[in-house]
Amino acid sequence: MRKIEEYLKKPYKIELIPDMEEGGYAVSCPELPGCISCGDTIEEAMANIEDAKIAWLSAALEEGMAIPEPENLENYSGQFKIRMPKSLHKQLAEHSKKEGISMNQYCIYLLAMNDARRILSNNS
Repeated sequence: MRKIEEYLKKPYKIELIPDMEEGGYAVSCPELPGCISCGDTIEEAMANIEDAKIAWLSAALEEGMAIPEPENLENYSGQFKIRMPKSLHKQLAEHSKKEGISMNQYCIYLLAMNDARRILSNNS
């Protein structure tokens, strides 16, 4: 059986969300369900989530629960193929040329901007 120190060394994802209504920050470790905390500053929230991880992992080990592994980015190549209408391909090529960047960079920019908007709209 693994020890808590082994789990604490693992790169679990941490999400930090500003609390717009009351101030401060909410922080969670989504790969460890229910592992959440908060703090008045980013530094305090980050310290508190480390304490919350210790408490979560300790309880899980005591109860004999399965502890999930952190997400492994090695499972993703960073590449995918996409088919699109020729007219959209033309528009993207023209816009990227106008911006002075490759079409690949331009598409990554558009995807990232859209994803950021989606995340922001879900948090409001």
